Amino acid sequence: MEPDRLFAALAHPLRLRMLLLLLAEGELCVCELTHAMGAAQPMVSRHLAQMREVGLVQDRRAGLWIHYRLHPDLPQWARDALAAVADGLGRSEPHRSDRAALATMGNRPEGRAACCS
Repeated sequence: MEPDRLFAALAHPLRLRMLLLLLAEGELCVCELTHAMGAAQPMVSRHLAQMREVGLVQDRRAGLWIHYRLHPDLPQWARDALAAVADGLGRSEPHRSDRAALATMGNRPEGRAACCS
């Protein structure tokens, strides 16, 4: 991971919001991200694909659903940078609202597949 790629990803507000949610939650499916941010699924998927291509996130399939998390090989300096951004912005809008919306999403505690049906 090169620094310019990380900071280019952070420069887009939607990608920044997704990365901060993934940092906080560990792993989220596309439907959870669309619910939390109130964004259209094609837009969310397009930005996730861009982040996957540069090595920021990794995906896994579970049936029809795709779940994303920070890439396990992300260098520590990049994780530290994301943590610093989260610490500085995590309590501000829209990040606070994203987490609140995600918390209100039905069926999350029972399992990821239930949220996407």
